[in-house]
Amino acid sequence: MPYAIFEKGSDALLLHDSPNPAPNPRRVRIFLAEKHVRIPTAPVSITAGEHKGADYLAVNPYGQTPSLALDNGVVLTESVAICRYLEGLHPEPPLFGRGPLNVAQVDMWTRRVELRLMTPLSMVWAHTHPFTARVVKPQYTEFGESQRPRVVAAMKEFDRALDGREWLDGERYTIADIVLLTTLDFATFVGVPMPEELTALAGWHARASARPSAQA
Repeated sequence: MPYAIFEKGSDALLLHDSPNPAPNPRRVRIFLAEKHVRIPTAPVSITAGEHKGADYLAVNPYGQTPSLALDNGVVLTESVAICRYLEGLHPEPPLFGRGPLNVAQVDMWTRRVELRLMTPLSMVWAHTHPFTARVVKPQYTEFGESQRPRVVAAMKEFDRALDGREWLDGERYTIADIVLLTTLDFATFVGVPMPEELTALAGWHARASARPSAQA
């Protein structure tokens, strides 16, 4: 499938992106790859602290990536919100679901990934990883370590949910799967890998990772 390309003068102007292992920018890159859409990007180095520099804070005062700057001066932040906007511009294939029930199911699974898995994982990342020690002061290491079992417990929940189904919503690959893939890969980077006994989740991860978009 040929790629659609946004140029100057179209709705989407510039995606402020950061490379792996940052999970949230990767969500948008995978989403764009699934849509076969390309947009101009501007790299923001997290390791170099560019996301906290004055130039980028003028774009996104929260100092987080990704951000999508539009020609009309509006800046969209939060990865799922950016993907929702792109879904409106390019509705096929439907990555946020099709029909009221399926859309609600995709939203449900996306929220579950973010709240039940990504939330405790972010605490492990913020309070135990040596990289974040430079910016998270003080680090509450004991609290961060206490969140590791919650991450594993959430992985077990998704393993049970995926037993007998190909994708999270039971129908097709969606934004919920994108969010889960990027979160699990980030968990490995943080030091909370998927337990070997979670065979349903491992099978799902293999299928998701085999999609060309996973390389985005």
